[in-house]
Amino acid sequence: MTGTERQTAAGKVLLHFGMSLDGFVATPDHGHEWMTGISFRPGHIQEYAETTGAVLGGRTGWDAAGDGRPYGVAWHGPIFVLTHHPEDATPADRVTFLDCDPAEAVRIALAAAGGKNVEVFSPTVGRQLLQLGLVDEIDLHIAPILLGDGIRLYDNPGGEPIRLHRLGGSDPASAVDVRYRPTTADNPT
Repeated sequence: MTGTERQTAAGKVLLHFGMSLDGFVATPDHGHEWMTGISFRPGHIQEYAETTGAVLGGRTGWDAAGDGRPYGVAWHGPIFVLTHHPEDATPADRVTFLDCDPAEAVRIALAAAGGKNVEVFSPTVGRQLLQLGLVDEIDLHIAPILLGDGIRLYDNPGGEPIRLHRLGGSDPASAVDVRYRPTTADNPT
């Protein structure tokens, strides 16, 4: 990962996603099986496990994932799931279902995070938090794959664009250059 500093635990609200090159963070059914075989820099999982104090997600993604825990056994913090119907949610260990506005959900998650970061794992919740000005950073890991369909990182048809400042570079308005080559059965690398 060039041009980006390692993540630190600083009480930030992060949108944190692995994303396909064409902007999808999940398949249409909220699946992540496309991430199989994708490599990350050494220490990546441990770095985020150590800097994350709480996770905030949405109900549809939670229901699709089951009782999956971020970072596997490396992380044991609280998960908050924003939903309009907490009464029909299946209880899970260290998971709280919240029926409140997104700003209140962030306040609750930050209080539970103990000075560490809150990672937002829902693009829908993330969009709402961006519109409210409650996101400190967007942390993306762009995977070398084109999905063509799925759940977009930011889907807001007709909405106003949100300008971003690049972190870790000399020019905060600079584009990120990424080059990939399509693979085929004849040329897998």
